[in-house]
Amino acid sequence: MDLGEVNHQRIKTNGIWLHVVEKGSGPLVLLLHGFPEFWYSWRHQITLLANHGYHAVAPDLRGYGDSDSPLSPNSYSVLHLAGDLVGLLDYFGEQQAFVVGHDWGAFIGWHLSLFRPDRLKGLIAISVPYFPRDPVAKPIEFFRGNFGDEFYISQFQEPGRAERAFARYDYLTVMKKFLMINKTDPLIASSGMEIIDYVQTPAVLPPWITEEELQVYADKFEESGFTGPLNYYRAMDLNWELSAPWQGAKVTVPTKYIVGDKEIGFDTYGTREYVQGDTFKGLVPDLEVVILEGGHHFIHEERAHEVSQEIITFLQKLSAD
Repeated sequence: MDLGEVNHQRIKTNGIWLHVVEKGSGPLVLLLHGFPEFWYSWRHQITLLANHGYHAVAPDLRGYGDSDSPLSPNSYSVLHLAGDLVGLLDYFGEQQAFVVGHDWGAFIGWHLSLFRPDRLKGLIAISVPYFPRDPVAKPIEFFRGNFGDEFYISQFQEPGRAERAFARYDYLTVMKKFLMINKTDPLIASSGMEIIDYVQTPAVLPPWITEEELQVYADKFEESGFTGPLNYYRAMDLNWELSAPWQGAKVTVPTKYIVGDKEIGFDTYGTREYVQGDTFKGLVPDLEVVILEGGHHFIHEERAHEVSQEIITFLQKLSAD
């Protein structure tokens, strides 16, 4: 994948340094990666956005890549993450930006839209829909109650546990296990088994990613480690506490939600019915839902051209309004 010339810089925001990659000029588009990725997951979209007249900015989110990685899980609350992005907008002198987020990046995008709708022109959320805050049950209590102690999020709670389990494999294998995951059921290991052992290593690479690209991921995570990324999961109950003032609030920002129909859990536990039904649209009134047939979790890489076109058409529509 030829990115051409991109600009790398580190920007001080919200008390930490974030590494960002940028290309192009025009309306600002923030590209927010998920787990376990970094800015490189947007390599297919950066140049395309720049060529269409947008200023594409892909940060390594806090804890990832060449950005600062605070040690405490409490430093990874959704308020910290939203604050990091508001700081980026301020740095670039933009009152508003478009936000495109995948996985945890989508979660951040949804909440930035809740907290600071005045700073967003539009949101594209990929893979992870907006779920309203449960007024009673904290997330980890909910996950353990519904999916058990071997659910991946349950396992990720204990500091050091997943890091130790991951360390039994080389970094390239860990990347292969996660990035090429094609399970459609929730990630629940067998009793007594670590989730990284449960997720299989594919024997053959799919056509959408190369060994060289996977090595880029492996090399970066070998430098930065997994504790920062795992701290996002360890701050989930804290997020629940901090987001209480927005209980019942709606996402009013114009939004497109993109998901593959082979997304993990999409056809279990009512996710498909939720995103296609009235409840989701009631919470996100200005919503367009796009379901790509055959698409898995890392759909912005797996189906890069289709996802890129969905992004461009949405941005152009909003830019013309």
